[in-house]
Amino acid sequence: MELTAQEQYERKAKSYKLLLLFGMVSILMIFAGFTSAYVVSKSRPDWLKDFVLPSAFIWSTLSILLGSLTFHLALKSIKAGEVKKTSMFLWSTLALGLLFVFLQFKGFDQVIEQGYFFTGSNSNVTTSFLYIVVLVHIVHLFGGLISLLIVIYNHFKQKYNSSQYLGIELSAYYWHFMDFIWIYLFLFFYFFK
Repeated sequence: MELTAQEQYERKAKSYKLLLLFGMVSILMIFAGFTSAYVVSKSRPDWLKDFVLPSAFIWSTLSILLGSLTFHLALKSIKAGEVKKTSMFLWSTLALGLLFVFLQFKGFDQVIEQGYFFTGSNSNVTTSFLYIVVLVHIVHLFGGLISLLIVIYNHFKQKYNSSQYLGIELSAYYWHFMDFIWIYLFLFFYFFK
Protein backbone atom coordinates (compact mmCIF):
# COMPACT_ATOMS: atom_id res chain seq x y z
CA MET A 1 0.00 0.00 0.00
CA GLU A 2 1.53 3.24 -1.15
CA LEU A 3 1.17 6.42 0.90
CA THR A 4 -0.26 9.58 -0.59
CA ALA A 5 1.87 12.71 -0.69
CA GLN A 6 -0.16 14.19 2.18
CA GLU A 7 0.29 11.05 4.30
CA GLN A 8 4.05 11.13 3.66
CA TYR A 9 4.12 14.81 4.64
CA GLU A 10 2.23 14.06 7.86
CA ARG A 11 4.60 11.21 8.77
CA LYS A 12 7.63 13.39 8.08
CA ALA A 13 6.09 16.17 10.20
CA LYS A 14 5.50 13.77 13.12
CA SER A 15 9.10 12.53 12.96
CA TYR A 16 10.58 16.02 12.83
CA LYS A 17 8.36 17.24 15.67
CA LEU A 18 9.42 14.30 17.82
CA LEU A 19 13.11 14.98 17.13
CA LEU A 20 12.60 18.65 17.98
CA LEU A 21 10.85 17.68 21.21
CA PHE A 22 13.80 15.48 22.23
CA GLY A 23 16.19 18.34 21.50
CA MET A 24 14.10 20.79 23.52
CA VAL A 25 13.91 18.42 26.50
CA SER A 26 17.72 18.14 26.40
CA ILE A 27 18.08 21.91 26.39
CA LEU A 28 15.58 22.19 29.23
CA MET A 29 17.69 19.79 31.28
CA ILE A 30 20.77 21.98 30.74
CA PHE A 31 19.00 25.01 32.15
CA ALA A 32 17.45 22.98 34.98
CA GLY A 33 21.00 21.98 35.93
CA PHE A 34 22.17 25.59 35.82
CA THR A 35 19.34 26.84 38.00
CA SER A 36 19.90 23.98 40.46
CA ALA A 37 23.57 24.92 40.72
CA TYR A 38 22.51 28.55 41.19
CA VAL A 39 20.25 27.57 44.11
CA VAL A 40 23.02 25.53 45.76
CA SER A 41 25.57 28.32 45.26
CA LYS A 42 23.30 30.87 46.91
CA SER A 43 24.46 29.65 50.32
CA ARG A 44 28.04 30.75 49.62
CA PRO A 45 29.31 33.64 51.77
CA ASP A 46 30.40 35.64 48.69
CA TRP A 47 26.91 35.53 47.13
CA LEU A 48 25.51 38.96 46.20
CA LYS A 49 22.21 39.33 48.03
CA ASP A 50 21.48 42.86 46.74
CA PHE A 51 22.25 42.29 43.03
CA VAL A 52 19.65 43.83 40.71
CA LEU A 53 19.18 42.67 37.12
CA PRO A 54 19.96 45.41 34.61
CA SER A 55 17.09 47.16 32.83
CA ALA A 56 18.33 45.94 29.42
CA PHE A 57 17.23 42.42 30.44
CA ILE A 58 13.67 43.71 30.93
CA TRP A 59 13.71 45.25 27.45
CA SER A 60 15.21 42.10 25.95
CA THR A 61 12.40 40.10 27.55
CA LEU A 62 9.85 42.34 25.85
CA SER A 63 11.64 41.97 22.51
CA ILE A 64 11.66 38.17 22.65
CA LEU A 65 7.99 38.13 23.66
CA LEU A 66 7.15 40.32 20.67
CA GLY A 67 9.31 38.04 18.51
CA SER A 68 7.24 35.05 19.60
CA LEU A 69 4.09 36.94 18.69
CA THR A 70 5.38 37.86 15.23
CA PHE A 71 6.51 34.25 14.61
CA HIS A 72 3.05 33.03 15.63
CA LEU A 73 1.50 35.54 13.23
CA ALA A 74 3.85 34.39 10.45
CA LEU A 75 2.71 30.78 10.91
CA LYS A 76 -0.92 31.88 11.03
CA SER A 77 -0.42 33.96 7.87
CA ILE A 78 1.16 31.15 5.84
CA LYS A 79 -1.65 28.81 6.88
CA ALA A 80 -4.07 31.42 5.52
CA GLY A 81 -2.08 31.73 2.29
CA GLU A 82 -1.05 35.33 3.02
CA VAL A 83 2.48 35.28 1.62
CA LYS A 84 3.28 39.00 2.01
CA LYS A 85 2.12 39.08 5.61
CA THR A 86 4.19 35.97 6.31
CA SER A 87 7.29 37.71 4.91
CA MET A 88 6.67 40.81 7.01
CA PHE A 89 6.22 38.77 10.20
CA LEU A 90 9.28 36.60 9.54
CA TRP A 91 11.50 39.65 8.98
CA SER A 92 10.02 41.28 12.10
CA THR A 93 10.86 38.16 14.12
CA LEU A 94 14.44 38.26 12.85
CA ALA A 95 14.79 41.94 13.78
CA LEU A 96 13.35 41.32 17.26
CA GLY A 97 15.65 38.32 17.75
CA LEU A 98 18.70 40.40 16.86
CA LEU A 99 17.44 43.17 19.16
CA PHE A 100 17.14 40.59 21.95
CA VAL A 101 20.80 39.55 21.51
CA PHE A 102 21.93 43.20 21.39
CA LEU A 103 20.02 43.98 24.58
CA GLN A 104 21.51 40.94 26.32
CA PHE A 105 25.01 42.28 25.67
CA LYS A 106 23.81 45.75 26.72
CA GLY A 107 22.73 44.08 29.98
CA PHE A 108 26.27 42.76 30.43
CA ASP A 109 27.56 46.33 29.99
CA GLN A 110 25.10 47.55 32.63
CA VAL A 111 26.29 44.89 35.08
CA ILE A 112 29.88 46.07 34.57
CA GLU A 113 28.74 49.69 35.04
CA GLN A 114 27.32 48.62 38.43
CA GLY A 115 30.87 47.60 39.36
CA TYR A 116 30.48 43.84 38.97
CA PHE A 117 32.57 41.59 36.75
CA PHE A 118 31.98 38.15 35.25
CA THR A 119 35.50 36.75 35.17
CA GLY A 120 38.87 37.43 36.71
CA SER A 121 39.98 38.32 40.21
CA ASN A 122 37.28 41.01 40.61
CA SER A 123 34.43 38.69 39.62
CA ASN A 124 31.94 37.03 41.92
CA VAL A 125 29.93 33.83 41.72
CA THR A 126 26.56 35.59 41.29
CA THR A 127 27.47 37.52 38.15
CA SER A 128 29.56 34.64 36.79
CA PHE A 129 26.47 32.41 36.94
CA LEU A 130 24.39 35.07 35.25
CA TYR A 131 27.00 35.46 32.51
CA ILE A 132 27.28 31.73 31.78
CA VAL A 133 23.54 31.07 31.79
CA VAL A 134 22.75 34.06 29.55
CA LEU A 135 25.55 33.15 27.13
CA VAL A 136 24.36 29.54 26.89
CA HIS A 137 20.84 30.83 26.17
CA ILE A 138 22.19 33.15 23.48
CA VAL A 139 24.08 30.25 21.88
CA HIS A 140 20.87 28.23 21.73
CA LEU A 141 18.99 31.26 20.42
CA PHE A 142 21.53 31.52 17.58
CA GLY A 143 20.25 28.09 16.53
CA GLY A 144 16.81 29.68 16.32
CA LEU A 145 18.16 32.63 14.34
CA ILE A 146 19.89 30.31 11.87
CA SER A 147 16.70 28.30 11.55
CA LEU A 148 14.76 31.52 10.99
CA LEU A 149 17.18 32.61 8.24
CA ILE A 150 16.68 29.25 6.53
CA VAL A 151 12.91 29.66 6.84
CA ILE A 152 13.10 33.17 5.34
CA TYR A 153 15.23 31.85 2.47
CA ASN A 154 12.84 28.95 1.81
CA HIS A 155 9.88 31.30 2.03
CA PHE A 156 11.56 33.58 -0.52
CA LYS A 157 12.01 30.49 -2.75
CA GLN A 158 8.24 29.86 -2.34
CA LYS A 159 8.67 26.48 -0.64
CA TYR A 160 5.84 27.16 1.83
CA ASN A 161 2.12 27.50 1.25
CA SER A 162 -1.14 26.99 3.13
CA SER A 163 -0.69 23.19 3.12
CA GLN A 164 3.14 22.90 3.24
CA TYR A 165 4.55 24.93 6.13
CA LEU A 166 6.48 22.40 8.23
CA GLY A 167 9.73 24.42 8.27
CA ILE A 168 7.99 27.53 9.59
CA GLU A 169 6.08 25.46 12.14
CA LEU A 170 9.18 23.69 13.52
CA SER A 171 11.19 26.90 13.66
CA ALA A 172 8.31 28.66 15.43
CA TYR A 173 8.07 25.87 18.02
CA TYR A 174 11.78 26.19 18.77
CA TRP A 175 11.52 29.99 18.94
CA HIS A 176 8.61 29.81 21.40
CA PHE A 177 10.57 27.29 23.45
CA MET A 178 13.60 29.62 23.63
CA ASP A 179 11.19 32.41 24.62
CA PHE A 180 9.81 30.21 27.40
CA ILE A 181 13.34 29.37 28.60
CA TRP A 182 14.29 33.06 28.74
CA ILE A 183 11.09 34.03 30.62
CA TYR A 184 11.82 31.26 33.10
CA LEU A 185 15.44 32.42 33.52
CA PHE A 186 14.50 36.07 33.79
CA LEU A 187 11.89 35.41 36.48
CA PHE A 188 14.27 33.06 38.27
CA PHE A 189 17.08 35.63 38.35
CA TYR A 190 14.70 38.47 39.18
CA PHE A 191 12.94 36.82 42.14
CA PHE A 192 15.46 34.28 43.45
CA LYS A 193 18.09 36.26 45.34
